Amino acid sequence: MQRALAGHAAIGLLASALIYLLALTGTVVVIHDRWQRWEQPGAAEVANLSPDAAQAAILGAVARDAGKPRTTHLYLRMPNADLPRAVVTSDHGASYVDAAGRVAGPEAHAWIEFVIGLHEYLHLPATWGLIVVGGLGVALAALVVTGVLAHPRILRDAFRLRARHGAQVARVDWHNRLGVWTLPFVLALALTGAFIGLGSVGFSVLARAYTGGDMEKAYAPIFGREPAADAAPAPLPEIGRALRTLAVRVPAARPTYVIVHDPGTRGQHVQILAEHPRRLIYGESYAFDGRGAWRGAAGLSDGALGQQFAASTYNLHFGNYGGLGVEIAYMLGGLALCGVTATGTTMWLAKRRRRGLGGRRLTACWTAVVWGVPLALVATAWLRAIAGPVAPLVLAFWTMMAAGVAAAAIWPRWTGERGLRMVLAAALVVTGLGHGLVLAPRVPAVLGIDAVLIVLGILGLFVDRRLLTRRLHLG
Repeated sequence: MQRALAGHAAIGLLASALIYLLALTGTVVVIHDRWQRWEQPGAAEVANLSPDAAQAAILGAVARDAGKPRTTHLYLRMPNADLPRAVVTSDHGASYVDAAGRVAGPEAHAWIEFVIGLHEYLHLPATWGLIVVGGLGVALAALVVTGVLAHPRILRDAFRLRARHGAQVARVDWHNRLGVWTLPFVLALALTGAFIGLGSVGFSVLARAYTGGDMEKAYAPIFGREPAADAAPAPLPEIGRALRTLAVRVPAARPTYVIVHDPGTRGQHVQILAEHPRRLIYGESYAFDGRGAWRGAAGLSDGALGQQFAASTYNLHFGNYGGLGVEIAYMLGGLALCGVTATGTTMWLAKRRRRGLGGRRLTACWTAVVWGVPLALVATAWLRAIAGPVAPLVLAFWTMMAAGVAAAAIWPRWTGERGLRMVLAAALVVTGLGHGLVLAPRVPAVLGIDAVLIVLGILGLFVDRRLLTRRLHLG
């Protein structure tokens, strides 16, 4: 019986740890474009890329891959305000390009890609990762709803905070208050995350049932159909003409990606993803043939409601709309969700201890997760800076986490919240100062991240010092 209860508690702790991990990494990913500039501060930056420069970038990418297996897709990321950098990507690598479309150095932002992969897939194989993350989104939505139903006074006490009535009472109030204040945000985040994660599974089922397993046909009603393939050789497509045509037909559209499907073949075609200002959709998809002639839009901006809904879930989940103000709001909401998850699990473990069910080791393991995850993220950033783009970030992160949790389980007495918090705070200060003084150019977006890291670290040290002083005084 005791073993069954311990196993049940361990599973609950694992689910809480994964939700906390998703909340924290999601907070970081909100400004992933800014992190890319932070990680590679010296890369070439351009405010705009002309149609002729875009054409040159595509031609340069093909020339660079000469002698290698044929590329199936070419991607050109257009610069914008958050990331004023143009990137051309083939099956064999990615490079920044300058304002003339010339290669200006390799794209190598391995750390933020590692964090994105951690948030979206937990570094599992893509399908399994999406299933697990989508399931955690469903679990989070259920926790939000049941939490409200279990506390009928939670809305009435939304502004009641007994921060000086002992650690346990303060923790309960912080948990409830943060839960109420962020209720709509967390519910939207959980539902859209579940939709994105489990949507691919649903489409796989639909494809097997109705299209013979053809995923492209299953997605076609939403994202549009692809032309028939023709592998016969042909000149590369006229990207510049396609961009000029889009500018005339849809002046308000702002191109974000140019994608060439099957380049250098008769079946090649061009797809331009473009943002629409004041719309929640991630963008509209415009199709062109190999000569850059207009074929039409997919309908994500003005098609069926289901299409518009599907195209809106991504921005609603990741906060990629509304500029820096919305991004800051999402990050604050993400930090609040981290706090709700951390305090909720801590209260659950405390209740187990009061009932005589043990929990000392589980509490130590949870402490190692709460403070170890952000500390491991900082450590991987340093590893990336020291070892370069080839640093084994995934292996390093999970090794650090496994070692930390194992140490907490074996020596729970030595796993102290205060010690881990101080190490994390100091690491944030050192990271911000080191990056700002050594690597960062005079770019406000990059220096702003360094300043936030320093401020967060100083606040962590200051709060810890106040708590220590208060304890000594009470003692």
